[in-house]
Amino acid sequence: MLQHFYKYQGAGNDFVMIDNRLQTLLPDKTRFARWCHRRFGVGADGVILLQQHPDYDFEMRYFNADGGEGSMCGNGGRCAIAFAQHLGIIQQKTIFLATDGTHEGEFSEHIISLKMNKVQQWQKRQNSDFVLDTGSPHYVRFVENAAAIDAFALGKSIRYSPEFEQKGINVNFVQQTATCTLQVRTYERGVEDETFACGTGVTAAAITSALLQQLPEGNHTFDCHTQGGLLKVSFVYADDAFSEIWLQGGAERVFEGTIFG
Repeated sequence: MLQHFYKYQGAGNDFVMIDNRLQTLLPDKTRFARWCHRRFGVGADGVILLQQHPDYDFEMRYFNADGGEGSMCGNGGRCAIAFAQHLGIIQQKTIFLATDGTHEGEFSEHIISLKMNKVQQWQKRQNSDFVLDTGSPHYVRFVENAAAIDAFALGKSIRYSPEFEQKGINVNFVQQTATCTLQVRTYERGVEDETFACGTGVTAAAITSALLQQLPEGNHTFDCHTQGGLLKVSFVYADDAFSEIWLQGGAERVFEGTIFG
């Protein structure tokens, strides 16, 4: 089987993108895992199928690097917006469907903005750790020096702890460098490794930082520095909830080609 694909990246999160509007490609866990393999395939953090939907501009289906269908991927969503514009499906704005519901998106030159769903539930653990869902489940741990930790080993130990082993969880290590400036490293389930960035992860980091600092209600914007670059997270904090959450950053088409099998 020959399959045409596009390769996109957003803050170092990279994806195999497929125009599946004719729905000729059926999900295949083994095949998708092989495509994502960095030695035997294209190499990516996941596969995204862009499909038609009668009620939206398009539907995004996201599959992890292990080939299994995943939950919401923030940087993947931003790349899907860029891909949809490349295909001529949208212009500057869009409303599309993902696994966690409806999302809005905006395209401005090389900056792609994605509106995330409202967050109003979280759990604070010991040592200022948090567990919350920002479209995908996240564990957030605040550390003094994010660069010095072994994000792979420590992230894996939390992800495969008895509490989270069955369903999995993404693990973020966050260093607060200023009131609204963070350094973030993320171990992602499904990839089972540290990735260069995670959109839902930096969203979780910004929200929990606001809670930890007891920031006042109102509008806040965080600069989140990842290994793959800068991502911005803005939101409105009011009535013990976070709404109007926007994830913003660059996204670009890297190359396209044809893969066998």
